[in-house]
Amino acid sequence: MKYLAEFQNPELARGLIEDIKAQVTRPWALMEVCGGQTHSIIRHGIDQLLPDEVELIHGPGCPVCVTPLEVIDKALEIAGRPEVIFCSFGDMLRVPGTDRDLFRVRGEGGDVRVVYSPLDALKIARENPHREVVFFGIGFETTAPPNAMTVHQARKQGIGNFSMLVSHVRVPPAIDAIMNSPDCRVQAFLAAGHVCSVMGVEEYPELAERHRVPIVVTGFEPLDILEGIRRTVRQLEAGEHTVENAYERAVRPEGNPAARAMLADVFEVADRAWRGIGVIPRSGWRLSERYREFDAEHRFDVGAINTCESGLCRSGEVLQGLIKPNECEAFGTTCTPRNPLGATMVSSEGACAAYYLYRRLGAPAAREVTPVA
Repeated sequence: MKYLAEFQNPELARGLIEDIKAQVTRPWALMEVCGGQTHSIIRHGIDQLLPDEVELIHGPGCPVCVTPLEVIDKALEIAGRPEVIFCSFGDMLRVPGTDRDLFRVRGEGGDVRVVYSPLDALKIARENPHREVVFFGIGFETTAPPNAMTVHQARKQGIGNFSMLVSHVRVPPAIDAIMNSPDCRVQAFLAAGHVCSVMGVEEYPELAERHRVPIVVTGFEPLDILEGIRRTVRQLEAGEHTVENAYERAVRPEGNPAARAMLADVFEVADRAWRGIGVIPRSGWRLSERYREFDAEHRFDVGAINTCESGLCRSGEVLQGLIKPNECEAFGTTCTPRNPLGATMVSSEGACAAYYLYRRLGAPAAREVTPVA
């Protein structure tokens, strides 16, 4: 794959690590916001190669993980109806709801199908005009444009038996909420490159200035992440707090204008609940009034859903960066990928899944972090 080998070069990685070690003079805590970056960090052992003074905190960057339990239970209710063909990406099928998951709904007779694109669901709706076809639209700014395009196409083509259960969230308000938390230890952020490739970076300078934290946009390969860390450490040591783009091969300052225009047409910004965190103002999207007829939540009247989170699962604290996955008492014992208590253990981008997959089973030693003045 183009650029893959170049950005996994061990000699270049060693040089970046030595540069970070040469710069750091005190403890710093950095948060990577993206679950894909978390998996890359744990897979390649980047956190273990860094100097002891640099701690990486895993943020709420897994779209499956932050989908609230209430929305999962709404999906389960809709998927179990006989007139419905429920379509979803595969990573949602084993996410636990209050008492079951989509796999169980399918085992009980529900027509639950895995698709690889929202347009696949639209095709199914076109081929099954006498069935209601629902697509489970989740994710950050990265997956929102194709989902918006699909709803736009459904309206344009007059496919009235298609609808979408929407649970889209936005990264900048989550960063704001993390920094406003009284328990926050984060002093800098590695921003997700794929999100910024869509939305650009215009929302980040105000956050960096107000919270006095460096924000560096990075990619997902080892050298991308190490370069992002190097730049954040340099800023922290110099007392700076600006936004830097370390992923220029994919991210333009303005993002993708066509994708942003489609988002503005189909969606509107709304308050959104995050699983394990709570409601964050203006942190998500919902279908705009013009497209409200394609909103599955309204079409199937699933507003009154009672949910119950597991009392053993501490995924909310993991998502907020308050604990590492292996500091949860249930991790690797009562909670495993085969029998997950929370989405962070079953999702392909979940922090708990990364720790379990790459055998980070022991609890980490506590670190002291000096607050930024």
